[in-house]
Amino acid sequence: MRNNRSQGLHFYEKKKTVSHEQIAQVLSWIAISVGAVLFAWVVVYAWGAKTVVIGDSMSPKLVNGQEILIDRIRYNMFQPKPGDIIVFKPNGNENVHTYVKRVVAVPGDTVQISNGVLYLNGEAKPDMFPDSIADPGVAATEITIGEDEYFVMGDNCNFSEDSRTPNIGNVRFDTIIGRAWYHMAGGNMGIGRVK
Repeated sequence: MRNNRSQGLHFYEKKKTVSHEQIAQVLSWIAISVGAVLFAWVVVYAWGAKTVVIGDSMSPKLVNGQEILIDRIRYNMFQPKPGDIIVFKPNGNENVHTYVKRVVAVPGDTVQISNGVLYLNGEAKPDMFPDSIADPGVAATEITIGEDEYFVMGDNCNFSEDSRTPNIGNVRFDTIIGRAWYHMAGGNMGIGRVK
């Protein structure tokens, strides 16, 4: 006669054991995940910040509504240089949106706009703004940039409120939030470094 017990259902399974190696591997993955989240937080909130471009004054490089990341640390060690795209609050006014413009002149430089052409330190720079600059604003007469000040303009200069207007004027160093670092998708630009 056969043993019927061996052919029936078994409700008791062998107890599975978890090895120390498996526990170490799980803890390792948790530590890596927590580290990655902390690193991302430090990059975005401590080192950088995010803002949105308002208007088309920097087109075609940056367009209205495009998000950009700001490097807030660089100018703790270095001064802005011509060609940098900076983010600032005009006159330090916290109640207005951030402005995004290109540095044209640095402390000690002279700036003048005559016959639609930018003159930097007495030298014509027609390739900086290929379109004729329609409104020279305060730069119709030669301006010397003061200590800790920067003359900025939008790349799309005929549709830009910048250092040429009295309500913006030269940008003081202490009003600069940082350098535009990366731009996010917007228009046809995709993701990439801001130059």
